[in-house]
Amino acid sequence: MEQKSRNYIQNLILEGEHEHQDFKYQISDARKIARSISAFANNSGGRLLVGVKDNGNIAGVSSDEEIYMIEQAAQMYCQPPQDVKCQVYRVEGKNVLKVDIAEAEEKPVKAPDESGRWRTYYRIADENIEASAMHVKVLQKRSQDNDVALSFSDNERQLLQYLQDHGGITLNGYMKLTHISHTVAETSVVNMCEMGVIDLTYHDGKCLITLAEE
Repeated sequence: MEQKSRNYIQNLILEGEHEHQDFKYQISDARKIARSISAFANNSGGRLLVGVKDNGNIAGVSSDEEIYMIEQAAQMYCQPPQDVKCQVYRVEGKNVLKVDIAEAEEKPVKAPDESGRWRTYYRIADENIEASAMHVKVLQKRSQDNDVALSFSDNERQLLQYLQDHGGITLNGYMKLTHISHTVAETSVVNMCEMGVIDLTYHDGKCLITLAEE
């Protein structure tokens, strides 16, 4: 049984940290781990491997204490509260805790930042980033499951043409391109994201409007 557990966990570790997986040496702060839960829940879900160092070496954990803190993070420090699944694996004589976090049905999921303010986090590659205000509105809109008619204004068609030619643009860039206000531009982007024709990506700390992948 331990051999099977070891192979399974080691195969996961070989994947490294990515959009759907994060290593945690230990859990010492429920608020901090809540930000990881928020980030995965606002994306398409993911997992934590607790008791694993950043380099993939297995350190092991005291599973009962870790599970308690993770459940506290999910229930007390996530808004709305999230359900997580914890499972302990015995590997190399040590306990590794796998925490599965599902994509949230209701978004955005918020967690407190270091000063205690509630923020929305999102998982990009192997990082948890604070979502932009526009991205938060996109998450809210998508969570409402509204039907949106596929029709575009002249400004929106100009944006789509720009994205085809150049790949990406910031919200401010869209405003300057089409000479529209912040409110109009943001509403346009949120609606087009809901249509599934554009998406938001992050590059060098900037939130970019890009064409949605087919």
